[in-house]
Amino acid sequence: MSLWLELVLILVGIGLLAFALRFVGRAATGQAPYFRDMPFGVAFGYVFGAAAVLWGIWFYFQDNATFFRWAVQGFAGFAVAAYLFRLLGRSVGTQRTRKLFRGMPLTASFGILIILIYALVAIFAGAIAPYGQEEILGQANIVPGGDVAFGGNPEFPLGTDQIGRDILSRLIYGAQNTVGIAFATTCLAFFLGGTFGFLAATLGGWLDQVLSRSVDVLMAIPALIFALLLMTIASVWASKLGVPLTVFMVLIIAVIDSTRVFRLSRAVGQSIVVMDYIEAAKLRGEGLGYLIFREILPNATAPLLAEFGLRFCFVFLTIASLSFLGVGIQPPLADWGTMVRDLSQFINFAAFAPRVASAPLLAAGAIALLTVAVNFVVDWMLHKSSGLKE
Repeated sequence: MSLWLELVLILVGIGLLAFALRFVGRAATGQAPYFRDMPFGVAFGYVFGAAAVLWGIWFYFQDNATFFRWAVQGFAGFAVAAYLFRLLGRSVGTQRTRKLFRGMPLTASFGILIILIYALVAIFAGAIAPYGQEEILGQANIVPGGDVAFGGNPEFPLGTDQIGRDILSRLIYGAQNTVGIAFATTCLAFFLGGTFGFLAATLGGWLDQVLSRSVDVLMAIPALIFALLLMTIASVWASKLGVPLTVFMVLIIAVIDSTRVFRLSRAVGQSIVVMDYIEAAKLRGEGLGYLIFREILPNATAPLLAEFGLRFCFVFLTIASLSFLGVGIQPPLADWGTMVRDLSQFINFAAFAPRVASAPLLAAGAIALLTVAVNFVVDWMLHKSSGLKE
């Protein structure tokens, strides 16, 4: 039986169960409004969700579900930790922080906890990592898990790569390199885009037209393709100038992403400069610096902070993508995108050695976890800045 036929039969079975759920629910509750007015799509979603949970429970206990078990256990552990972290924040700290944690959803506390863990790992990577990121240990292709019966080694819980470097240590140093460089690049992009955006909104005229049209030209080119083209050119000049390729990568990505920040800061700035307090400041004879830093910037903080989180995710994924393609962070520095590329060949062993096949998913999981965490925090910040109530 082909895979497509199996999927069709599964969907048909779920549809029949959804129809039976509505029928039995209406009969058992005497046509209660909840079941009487339930659309078929909602019933299908309930049955599909229940089937997915049952399949997850069944797959959790299979021998080839090592990485899935790690993911489930990690998610459950982080969920409990996020709940305890929110309880701690509600009872410890200043009055303002306690109030902040009282109104914080669990997803936001999860995101903040993950970001703090990543930050601590990135800052203290040298003290946390058991080995160096460049250190070759002489034992290559050790299976993750540390189980000797499956080809593992307790000294290397996540195994080693094809040249004998400890994957756990490179994951830790990858947080320092990938996340640290992404944060610095995002800060530079916001400095460039925010500065020129507020200048265009405040001064207007020919400066606004020149900057806006230049940004339109840059935004018309797909960002990843443009970055890949510029990085290919920079890789030639980096060796001639003696400048690390990572410096060119930071500058290129910062300039490309500053165009998005420019559009946002210009739009927010134009809605602020027409306010009465801006006119009053101009009548008092205040200069351009006072208008931007004392009047416009404080009132534009909320949307810019939300954009900072989203922009960090895009920069982070762009750096990982460039490293995966071989033009990003260069070896011997550890980088999650490079690790996914170097370990991707182990996926070929999925049929008979699932522990080996899980190796490239470790770095990919680290990228996905941070992206989800940042988006949780950004969603919460957007909700708070919008003034909406639950």
